[in-house]
Amino acid sequence: MPTKPDVQGASPEHSPHDLLVSLRDLEVHFQLRTSVLARLIGGAGATVKAVDGVSLDLKRGEVLGLVGESGSGKTTLGRTLLGLVRPTSGTVEYKGVDLGSLGERRLRTMRRRLQMVFQDPHAALNPSMDLLAAIGHPLRIHGLAQSREEQRRMVSDALERVGLTPAEQFLTKLPSELSGGQKQRAVIARSIISGPDLLVADEPISMLDMSVRAKILELMLELKRDLDLTYVYITHDLATAKFFCDRVAIMYLGRIVEIGPTEEIFRDPKHPYTQALLKAVPDPDPSRQVPRDLPRGEIPDAAAPPGGCAFHPRCTLAFEPCGWEARDLRAMFERRWIKLGEDAYTNEAPLVTPLDDIAAGEQSVSLSVPSGREASELVSLLERARSDEPDDPLWRGVAGFSAAGNAVDVQFREGIEPQLIRAGTVEVACHLHDPVLGP
Repeated sequence: MPTKPDVQGASPEHSPHDLLVSLRDLEVHFQLRTSVLARLIGGAGATVKAVDGVSLDLKRGEVLGLVGESGSGKTTLGRTLLGLVRPTSGTVEYKGVDLGSLGERRLRTMRRRLQMVFQDPHAALNPSMDLLAAIGHPLRIHGLAQSREEQRRMVSDALERVGLTPAEQFLTKLPSELSGGQKQRAVIARSIISGPDLLVADEPISMLDMSVRAKILELMLELKRDLDLTYVYITHDLATAKFFCDRVAIMYLGRIVEIGPTEEIFRDPKHPYTQALLKAVPDPDPSRQVPRDLPRGEIPDAAAPPGGCAFHPRCTLAFEPCGWEARDLRAMFERRWIKLGEDAYTNEAPLVTPLDDIAAGEQSVSLSVPSGREASELVSLLERARSDEPDDPLWRGVAGFSAAGNAVDVQFREGIEPQLIRAGTVEVACHLHDPVLGP
């Protein structure tokens, strides 16, 4: 296996000549479409914060992994790095030039140095183009080949470099005549033919057979060494990130929650989400029983993310400042009814119907009691739920609840959004490691 260069931890100190890409407070928001009627009366759709305040430095020659579940924002971040998506705010600087401030013509020139390896090699190649035309297309766009003979020579060199040999046998092949691994090698050849500094590889092996995945990663490491490439490797697969990356950034709902040297992230993960991801990695020994402790629930709606720490509804270690809100009550009762069964649901659900109408971000809520029922019944139900599951993290965030006429008022402790803080050689956005707020 190729030897990885020595790369420092999160946000390392760089000389100006080492720093290739710098992100500062990067945000990318997408407005969800609304109905025609809503637009006519001035209604606005929800906003998805696909990237929500990301800052990081990318050193020349390193491999940075962006790891997270689907919907974490890692692909949007990678595309923004290349100028394929315009930032809503913040900056993306490549060699000191802010890509967001460039016009399309200047940005197209820059893209010679910023290339992408797409996830699906079957869709990344035009089925009607042979490899000579497909791989040579960047040469035409950027005016890098002065003649057809030079283009043919440069394409042949690129094919040889990625292991499609002898190149003459592949120049006239169509994508349909290649295997999945060969298609991805062709995609990589196209990405390197213009002489880039940075490759963003978006799940480059996820669509390939297991038998060829390691070979593609080894090829990419060889190209990194031979061509002095820098990689941003986007993946949900921590096993390949451990093999391939120098540093890893764990993303959740548009934010980096932990970043640091790969070895340290795997040896001693700090954020509960990172810990959960590592426990989810399959064990090759089926006879060995490994406790999973997977996050409860699913990744929340990105258009209405949880307040405070976005991971708190799924975190078993969440406590007072993590950002509890009224809608977390609904999730607590859903977990309760799944555990206790249909009879508990039938008896208790009529008392808590107002939970369906709770808006995101509410720090207090007044739950109206249905006609014919008493507020004291709902208070008793809340007390019983707390007594049955006293270790549920939700109760650490509830400041109190009490009857008020025909309703029950529930108050939550104020949440605080965690920021990345230094914890050894990594940075982590978690109140558990905050010397002031920590338990």
